Amino acid sequence: MPWQQKVRYLIGQPVGISLTNGQGTSGVLCGISGNKILVIEYLYQAQFALKQYDAFMIQDINGFPPCQNQQPLY
Repeated sequence: MPWQQKVRYLIGQPVGISLTNGQGTSGVLCGISGNKILVIEYLYQAQFALKQYDAFMIQDINGFPPCQNQQPLY
C-alpha cells in the first residue's frame, strides 16, 4: 500500500520513515500540512524537534511493531 494511503492511520503513532535518498528517520507522526509531513524526533536528553519532510522526499512510512515480550525483565 502506498504511504499516502497509510499515513492518515499512523498520525499520533511512532513511525519509521524511509527517504528517497536512502536515509531514514523515526519519530511520532504529528500530521500532514500541505505537501509536508510533520514528525517529532528525539534529539538528546529531554529535547525533541518538530521536523517537516516534503512529500517527494518520502519513499515509505511504516508504523512500529508492538513489543514481543510484555514480561518484566528481572
